[in-house]
Amino acid sequence: MGLATESARAKSLRRFDGQVAIVTGAAQGIGWAIAQRLGSEGAAVLLADLNGEGVHRRAEELEADGTKAAARQVDVGLVADVEGMVGDAVGRWGRLDMLVNNAFPAMEAVTGGAEDVLPEDYDKAMAVLVKASYLGARFGVPHMRHVGGGSIVNISSVHGLLAARGALVYETGKAALIAATRQMAVEYGRDGIRANAIAPGHIATEVIEQDLWDKNPSGRAFFAAQYPVGRVGAPDDIAAAVAFLCSEDAAFITGHTLVVDGGLSVQLQENFGVDQAQYIKARPDTELPY
Repeated sequence: MGLATESARAKSLRRFDGQVAIVTGAAQGIGWAIAQRLGSEGAAVLLADLNGEGVHRRAEELEADGTKAAARQVDVGLVADVEGMVGDAVGRWGRLDMLVNNAFPAMEAVTGGAEDVLPEDYDKAMAVLVKASYLGARFGVPHMRHVGGGSIVNISSVHGLLAARGALVYETGKAALIAATRQMAVEYGRDGIRANAIAPGHIATEVIEQDLWDKNPSGRAFFAAQYPVGRVGAPDDIAAAVAFLCSEDAAFITGHTLVVDGGLSVQLQENFGVDQAQYIKARPDTELPY
């Protein structure tokens, strides 16, 4: 490998030198993986999360690895919190280039159909699932415009494209997030600001592994068999997609929902259902997760 190639490769690994990112829901799981990835490629990262203790610990980990990082306890459904979050990042580092809306409401707030979900729980969940992206753009876009552009990435889900029973709020919120992303792309494209969404499949975060799969390996194997690639997703899969969408490699991509689901959602449902039935027939001791 020649010196020119080595230099180009080194530069590509630091795509975000001099840039500033905000990642919400960054204390664990997908958000933590995204913060690590953007930081490893040179960005200064403000990690935001409702879990103040956890997110400060994560920021310290990044700083120990040489990344410019800071933490802030934030309820992304509150106007003052999001305004303060953006102001914190700009106050520390003088600019804002990337905003990743990833925060997620408590599971109990997004479970059930229309007859099951309490109105107050609906409102609280929607504030995190949808309103947060609006607030982030409201306060973040002026700073992106000031530096000539930026990238907004909203973490949606395959649930925003498909639908499941017992998940009215989650399906509605994730679908609305895709619509909001498209509108932001149209609204701010001429300012050099791109907006894209990511629709993950099942991502085995550390919490999901601990709460669900560690005690049910047969169920995990059943889930993995649903994916054409033969495995469930990892937080790093989503982090890699975010880094791509924020980079110049995606300069002509905006308003797009990038499905990162190992092929789950492209399967013909009749065949898929039969395949799953055959799987269980061959493995009758499989413990289903729900």
